[in-house]
Amino acid sequence: MRIEEDIKLGFKDVLIRPKRSILKSRSEVNLIRSFTFKYSCHQWSGIPIIAANMDTIGTFEMALSLSSFNILTAIHKYYSFDEWKVFINKSTEKTLEHVIVSIGTSDLDFLKIQKILSLSSKLKYICIDVANGYSECFVSFLKKVRDSYPNAIICAGNVVTGEMVEELILSGADIVKVGIGPGSVCTTRVKTGVGYPQLSAIIECADAAHGLNGQIISDGGCIVSGDIAKAFGGGSDFVMLGGMLSGHYECSGKIIKEHSKKFMLFYGMSSSSAMQRYSGQIKGYRASEGKIVKIPFRGNVDITMQDILGGLRSACTYVGAQKLKELTKRTTFIRVNEQENRVFNDFTY
Repeated sequence: MRIEEDIKLGFKDVLIRPKRSILKSRSEVNLIRSFTFKYSCHQWSGIPIIAANMDTIGTFEMALSLSSFNILTAIHKYYSFDEWKVFINKSTEKTLEHVIVSIGTSDLDFLKIQKILSLSSKLKYICIDVANGYSECFVSFLKKVRDSYPNAIICAGNVVTGEMVEELILSGADIVKVGIGPGSVCTTRVKTGVGYPQLSAIIECADAAHGLNGQIISDGGCIVSGDIAKAFGGGSDFVMLGGMLSGHYECSGKIIKEHSKKFMLFYGMSSSSAMQRYSGQIKGYRASEGKIVKIPFRGNVDITMQDILGGLRSACTYVGAQKLKELTKRTTFIRVNEQENRVFNDFTY
């Protein structure tokens, strides 16, 4: 047993210090980033936000809407091959270029990814997604996928430490997904006592990844657009959103009505609801590590995304970053004990 004495930080622990800026308007901020990936050498340009591959968020409908913003969607791994065929046949090239295909690490997952990728040459992104990216079998599976698809852009995770980021990149990942326990409907930290505050994880993992010409995705922990700005300011290349995109038409959650108001159910992918839906039961050796919540129904995701991007542009103007790429080097974090004045929060309408 050992204790690391230095304090690790989450988004709630810091604010970004403003700096002198020559920008006159938020409209001058360019949120588009361009990347060339380590193994595939494929070039990508777009807004580096990704809809999470949760079954209620990473839907085909979400991909269709977010591709118009040049934003990626990680499609969840529970669609059937036939559903993929229908989606690909009716989708434009632009939509497919903004799709990430998610898989687990079983032999069936490997066969499924082979079949899906054979449907279109526009599908270039693979996300190997597990809750715990520290297992040797996960690394072995990553190597297998890289050997089979040398030109694919491969994302692998989740991990939270620099040494594991390095191992995954050296094993074939272009991008590493960072985050254990910060999600809005994740209870891993409560059930297991395991995790890492998200901002510190980003800072440490980004340093490790960039030293090897890799990238990271910050996955989880963003509650408001200011948190997305902090994630980019901390060095994350991409930011993955789940809860912030929940409750929309493009989601697949069940809609319920209470007192003439609409709500949508949203749950973690390790919750009892997810396990019962896809496995038929909670296996005897497992515990639920997610919760189920009711989200007020919010209409089209386009409106929410415009608000998120507006907040991100505003953050850039406060530090004088004309491009999103400049935000990291323009960011100075200050530790704080409070984030906002909440005196009227119960009266907001």
